[in-house]
Amino acid sequence: MGVVLNLEDGKRPAASIKDLVDLTAADMSRVNELILSKAGSDVQMIPEIANHLISSGGKRLRPMVTLAAAQMFGYSGDGHVKLATSVEFMHTATLLHDDVVDESGMRRGKKTARMIWGNQASVLVGDFLLGQAFRMMVDVGSLDALDILSTAASIIAEGEVMQLAAAKNLETTEDEHFAVIKAKTAALFSAAAEVGPVIAGATRTDRAALRSYGMNLGLAFQLIDDALDYGGSSADLGKNVGDDFREGKVTLPVILAYRRGTAAEREFWKKAIEDNQSDDAQLEKAIGLLTRHAAIADTIGRARHFGEIARDALAPLKATPQKAALIEVIDFCISRVA
Repeated sequence: MGVVLNLEDGKRPAASIKDLVDLTAADMSRVNELILSKAGSDVQMIPEIANHLISSGGKRLRPMVTLAAAQMFGYSGDGHVKLATSVEFMHTATLLHDDVVDESGMRRGKKTARMIWGNQASVLVGDFLLGQAFRMMVDVGSLDALDILSTAASIIAEGEVMQLAAAKNLETTEDEHFAVIKAKTAALFSAAAEVGPVIAGATRTDRAALRSYGMNLGLAFQLIDDALDYGGSSADLGKNVGDDFREGKVTLPVILAYRRGTAAEREFWKKAIEDNQSDDAQLEKAIGLLTRHAAIADTIGRARHFGEIARDALAPLKATPQKAALIEVIDFCISRVA
């Protein structure tokens, strides 16, 4: 295993999502029951594959954001539970599809579904979960919520295609990379946050605040993941450290180091990313270049910038325990590299 940066200086993050977990615990219990129910099928392979990923230890941050955002505006029905479950199914489907596209072998410390059941089964079960998600959205009966989440599904797919088209392209600009992660990651965070106030009958201003919060939280979240791939731990990342490098992904730290590097350094990146010369020794060298050009530090700085925009988006809203918990989520996401 290559040497990785110590981004935490031996300390664990002080921030947590405990308040969010506590506030949404009762609703999340119902979400978890609904997940198990809706992941069921008479086709045996479907629940096997779905449960393999669903039970693998993710924090379920996105559905908790949906629940807290609905609570924040006094929602008292059960539609938020169905929408939160829809959000989680959309996320799970995306992971199944991502692992196929990226040819990933591990996720959250376990073999990916594609390694056990194959690519075809993983894609089709992802499609099944998306279908179940849309059925639950229809059950809720909110056209606005359906519009928000279905639009997000389309944007996520566009982001996947954008990333595929830009694969191994070291000439990718920072703006182009932001367009990809905005579609692939931030769009679902944004939709997850906005559907809460939508079903609670909140104002357009309130909806816009949560939409902006989710979008910028998602951007910060993904940029921290980009940084963690070259440091941190597999537990924080949900996959093996160095996977992005080995898979030839052009993430923001690589974009910055490539543009700031010498001709010889750019040649190294071309061999590593474009020609798949990305073993542990190459990973160690890559980390040295990222450090030399402050690429990881600047990636984290950009994440903090988006975190501040997310915080400012909620600032005008009245103080509630849910608002405080959602702000804490920003701190938690960024503190993974603190």
